[in-house]
Amino acid sequence: MARKPIEMKKIREVLRLRLDRKASVREIASACNIGRTTVDEYLHRAAAAGLAWPLPEEITDACLERRLFPPRPSKGEPAKPVPDWNSVRVRLSRKGMTLLLLWQQYRKDHPDGYGYSRYAGLYRDWLGKTDVRMLQHHKAGEKMFVDWAGLKIEVTDAKTGQVHARPVFVSAPGLSQYIFAKAYENEQLPNWLGGHVDALEFYGAVPEVAVPDNPKTGVEKACRYEPILNPSYAELAAHYGIAVLPARVRKPRDKAKVENAVLQVERWVLAPLSGRTFFSLDEANQAIAEKLVELNDKLMKGPNLSRRQLFEMEDLPAMRPLPASRYRYAEWKRCKVAPDYHVEVHGNLYSVPFGLVGKSVDVRIGVGTVEVFLGGKRVASHMRALTRRNPITEPSHMPEGHKAKAEWTPERFVRWAGTVGPNTAAFVEALLGGKVHPEHGFRMCFGIMRLAKDFEHQRLEAASAKAHTLGAFSYNSVKSILEKNLDSAPEQPSLMPLPSHENIRGGDYYSGGSSCAN
Repeated sequence: MARKPIEMKKIREVLRLRLDRKASVREIASACNIGRTTVDEYLHRAAAAGLAWPLPEEITDACLERRLFPPRPSKGEPAKPVPDWNSVRVRLSRKGMTLLLLWQQYRKDHPDGYGYSRYAGLYRDWLGKTDVRMLQHHKAGEKMFVDWAGLKIEVTDAKTGQVHARPVFVSAPGLSQYIFAKAYENEQLPNWLGGHVDALEFYGAVPEVAVPDNPKTGVEKACRYEPILNPSYAELAAHYGIAVLPARVRKPRDKAKVENAVLQVERWVLAPLSGRTFFSLDEANQAIAEKLVELNDKLMKGPNLSRRQLFEMEDLPAMRPLPASRYRYAEWKRCKVAPDYHVEVHGNLYSVPFGLVGKSVDVRIGVGTVEVFLGGKRVASHMRALTRRNPITEPSHMPEGHKAKAEWTPERFVRWAGTVGPNTAAFVEALLGGKVHPEHGFRMCFGIMRLAKDFEHQRLEAASAKAHTLGAFSYNSVKSILEKNLDSAPEQPSLMPLPSHENIRGGDYYSGGSSCAN
């Protein structure tokens, strides 16, 4: 059917804008008031016909139409060679390969074969009749999709008989869909990252990209353009050299591969195991691994290959080798350096160079170490404390004589306490004197100062005396006495004799009163 002159005029304009002006498809579609798909088709046909700009003057509209839209062969003509479409699909998944390049190779082997437009149309028709029609969108070894399965596997406590539902981590490369699945204690961050590590070791190689579904454990802020990852997740990605690109919110096609993998795991792995009783995660994971072998070795209808075969043929050669060392989980925390030049981590204090007082730092909490970073540079490293409330101080972090750049000193705290009364002064001096490094008591002293603002000095004096009598040298002890009104008990025990210590002057030293330190 001959095309109208107005359509041929638009085709000439499309060719001019593209071949002469180098305009984009979007710009051409807007200028000619036609769809971008139509522009693409015209350009592909022109490339297949070997047209260049300017067109020869002798090419009329009818001649141009024949070049771009050659008539289909009649039934009596000999059939043209049909490509192996499954081979085309596999080759198309490789990096840098396009359908046009494959068609050019086809025409080189079969000069009398199909034109590009017909070739592409036949390929699309073939894809529409297969179960793997989406595979052409994923390059070999490029993406690994990850998610938690909807179904869980039940594990029974052998001692109590209580049944626990354990989540199952699932991953699959975009091309081969070679599935990994493993059950974990919970869906918290250590297990989420552990699932990535186990999946990469299962594949024995590293893809370019990991695509999660915006889990709160791994993605702190979901954003289409610049998602913010949990620092530990970002550290894992840097360790393996992969990019993490979370699927867009409410865009199921972004994660179709892992959703299909999850469906396969639920249907062929978890459902058949639902009637069995497992008494440990290891036992459950052994059963999962056996079922995965069956699933991954099953032939897929479209490529007539198993997931394992397709992975070994296409994905694995395109992936990078694993790094020499395995990623080790570490927690990250943002801290502000206190006046005692320590940061608090899980109830323990770790020192940093005293010049960082008041600055915000990043703390990496590993299995056996605690590292402190400022602006990406490590400024302190300690062995992790095994017990709580155990200050760890590196001597090189201290100021010389604890006075060169320290705004607060033990003497200043004691002088301030003397303005409240002798009992408070004796209590503070005893509190500081009982520490290996007096600076470890600075936080408690700041707490005592806060109590002086919330309660009358007379009450704080009585509470300090009672705490001293009980030997309870801590901020919480004095606070509890005040909040429970124990300082106003009818009978107040007398102040216990101070222990013999060269750093303790005693309450009588302050009976004359003194002024608050500046």
